[in-house]
Amino acid sequence: MSDLVKGQETLERARSFMYNSARLLDRMRFAYHFENGSREDVIRALKPYQNKDGGFGQALEPDMRCPESQPVTTEMAISLLKEVGGLDSELVTALLAYLEKLTLPGGGFPRATTAVNHYGHAPWWKTEADDIPALNPTGKIIGMLLDSPLRQQLCDQEWFQSHLAFLWQTLEGSRPGDYHDGEQWLLFLANAPDSERAAGLYPVLDEWLSSPGVIERDPLAGGYVQKVLDYAPSPESYAYRFVTKDEVELHLDELQKQQQADGGWPIAWPAVSAASEQEWRGYVTVNHLLTLRAYGRL
Repeated sequence: MSDLVKGQETLERARSFMYNSARLLDRMRFAYHFENGSREDVIRALKPYQNKDGGFGQALEPDMRCPESQPVTTEMAISLLKEVGGLDSELVTALLAYLEKLTLPGGGFPRATTAVNHYGHAPWWKTEADDIPALNPTGKIIGMLLDSPLRQQLCDQEWFQSHLAFLWQTLEGSRPGDYHDGEQWLLFLANAPDSERAAGLYPVLDEWLSSPGVIERDPLAGGYVQKVLDYAPSPESYAYRFVTKDEVELHLDELQKQQQADGGWPIAWPAVSAASEQEWRGYVTVNHLLTLRAYGRL
């Protein structure tokens, strides 16, 4: 079977899964990326997850069943808006008001708030206090906002400047601890307003990415590990320089093999519930398709 035919079959099977089993939001993402769907449809599907305070909750992040707004759930919303060029949408004014109110003294957002404890959640989201600033998700939120039409407007605001100060202080005194830390470093440094200061931190990031065990090279490794395509979902990814072409091809082969009989992909961590698992599967299926397309497999 040629790669072109195999890619078309992969996409058709995924399409069946998306329309049979994925939540509306991810169906709209699939349509946007693969069927000339509109960004407005994605934004409309995202809107019900936004609360009156402007933040996002309602289990948009499927491992948090909490209806109240959460920092990481709001980070996911920003990522989805950015994915479709929607950071100029009607959702953003209230979103920024929520982020300003969530800002802790000295900068930084909390990783989560204690409201998450009162609903189903993955064990790693258990939260002891509301007022502890965290690199995750502050780095990604600020990095994505810097890489948006809002950049100049936000850089003039005191609350946003406090996050910049927090991030510089945090990064200059540490190195990434895991994949999720690495995401914060990558997005912030790529868009940081002081490029010379950022340049001084890239050697730390590069040393970490080059360290044994950080990028999982074995395409068959099980459990919650981050592999070659997690770090380099496209050839344009920063971490692409730390993997080989052969490694990429092996992981692409395995990714296609992991497509399940229903056309979707599995998740690599324990689900909170049946609903959580199904919601994640739709989300990751779109992401995997985007990776396969980025490398010419679709």
